[in-house]
Amino acid sequence: MRYSLFLILLLVAGCATPAAVESNSAGGAPSFLQGDFEDDYGIKYSIDHNEWRQFPHAKYHILKWAISDQYLIARNDDLNPGEAGLWTRIDWVKLSGMPPFEWGFCISAYDAISAEAAESVDVVKRDTPRTGCNGHPFSRMRRTEGQ
Repeated sequence: MRYSLFLILLLVAGCATPAAVESNSAGGAPSFLQGDFEDDYGIKYSIDHNEWRQFPHAKYHILKWAISDQYLIARNDDLNPGEAGLWTRIDWVKLSGMPPFEWGFCISAYDAISAEAAESVDVVKRDTPRTGCNGHPFSRMRRTEGQ
């Protein structure tokens, strides 16, 4: 209860102001990361500046876009089937020569107890996307028509 109240007060007080959210000139997430996608496992996603949805049941509320470092920090939705209310770090990499896949992502942390704890995780090696996600491949993403 105390943690929830603290989080609400932080959000109301403006912790996610432009100073706290690193952004690009378009006002948020890079354009190539926004829209509807499917990964190379057939899982569908919808991503915008505020939310990362993994269908059918997972939702992540984005608190920070670290554009220059290619990651985001998000709070797991309270209704997610696993790790509800905890914190996630998602790293990404642009891909070349892998059409139709434009970019890939790695969930570096999914059950951190705080945004700071999620942000401190550093397991990716973008120069080797086939093994750079803590020894596993980045999930490759291709654009789709919508959900």
